[in-house]
Parts: sequence; C-alpha cells; structure tokens
Amino acid sequence: MCLGVPGLVVAVDGNVATVDFWGVCKQVLLDVVDMPVSPGDYVLNHVGFAIRRIPPEDARATLELYAQILHDEPQDLMAQDIRGEVAAMRAR
Repeated sequence: MCLGVPGLVVAVDGNVATVDFWGVCKQVLLDVVDMPVSPGDYVLNHVGFAIRRIPPEDARATLELYAQILHDEPQDLMAQDIRGEVAAMRAR
C-alpha cells in the first residue's frame, strides 16, 4: 500500500517545490499537480510528485491523524516506518 502525504510548500522553482514534511524539507515535482502551487499551499505528495493541492483544513486534519498515530501507536508498523524515514532524513 502507498500513502499520499500532505506537506507545506515553502518554495517553488519552476516545476519543483520545496515541501516541508514534519520539519524535513524535500524536493517534490509539480509535473502532475492539478492546480498551480505557491508557497503556503499544501500539496498531497506521492512518490516525489505533488498530485494535488489540498485545502489547509484538510491537510491539518490529515496531519493531526498522522501525529496521533505516530505518537500514540508505538507498535504500529506504519508509524514505525514513518518515524524511521523522518529520523533518516533529519540525520542527512
């Protein structure tokens, strides 16, 4: 199973956005996104592509759900995987 992850756009340069995911900034391609994207927007990311711009309230609700799973479910396999990915990105 693959998950789309919401992130906050912090910069846009052509068809590449810098997106903040839990304090980790990554480059995301804008080639397939459904609407123009600007800093301050939230996008749904899937395998390095922004696939759609999402309303801030939807992004916040999803991020709150992720935060709850990450902090309240230490044995959850998805949460363990996400915690590992975030830790690895921060270590770079």
